[in-house]
Amino acid sequence: MPELEIYVFDNRSQDQTAAVARAEGATVISVDTPGKGSVVRRMFADVDPDILVMVDGDATYLARAVTQMVDKLIDERLDMVVGSRSTPKDNMPEAYRRGHQFGNQLLTSSVKRIFGGAFSDMLSGYRVFTRRYIKSFPATSQGFEIETELTIHALELRMPSGEVPVEYGARPVGTESKLSTYRDGWRILRTIVHLYIAERPLSFYSLCALLIAGTSIGIFVPVIFDYMETGLVERFPTAILSASMMICALLSLACGLILDNVVRGRQEAKRMAYLAIPHPASGGN
Repeated sequence: MPELEIYVFDNRSQDQTAAVARAEGATVISVDTPGKGSVVRRMFADVDPDILVMVDGDATYLARAVTQMVDKLIDERLDMVVGSRSTPKDNMPEAYRRGHQFGNQLLTSSVKRIFGGAFSDMLSGYRVFTRRYIKSFPATSQGFEIETELTIHALELRMPSGEVPVEYGARPVGTESKLSTYRDGWRILRTIVHLYIAERPLSFYSLCALLIAGTSIGIFVPVIFDYMETGLVERFPTAILSASMMICALLSLACGLILDNVVRGRQEAKRMAYLAIPHPASGGN
């Protein structure tokens, strides 16, 4: 796709990434703050295209799949297309480790249960976006959990999105990934929980209220039985604890209702920013 304008975001590379990229005619932008999320945040702020293609610079994704991904985005009037990784069986162990596959499936299924959607590879680093997607995306993540945030943003605004199977290969010999299986897996899981609380407050705080109320009722049952038998409240501290927990449950539910209205207002603001920019297929600039 020769019409692409290439930008390379150099995130403290210790090799000749910047020099080679400039020699090949790419625009190089240095990002001193470490982390992929920091790079994506800078990318979305500094680049203003109609269509943006984002790909990890590790030569693992099939480059020529970009044509199919961009065509799908334009023809089907989508706002995000994800390159779903597909690895040949004879190349699977070194290209896409089974532990990473299992973790990806676990995290992707968790997001599907909470936020809906039909993505099969939520953590893919090969994506195509419209301008209205990137200009309505308030990136907050710092590391590799940024892909989770990208996916949930599309699901929350109900943006039309799709996937294209993309061949995924092993990294070049002599290079190593910055991805830490356990550390970054934990950060991604923590991001999912955080976004669940932030974007589904009524569901989260209602669940908390239900658990607290259930516990309150459970510890109050013996107090009721004693009162029915003797006419006295012999477990007075337990009765106070139960009443206090029930008040906490009501407060939790109230917090959920209030925060749900706040979230709706925030989503409406992002939706208006999204709708203010036309889709490239509609004849916009």
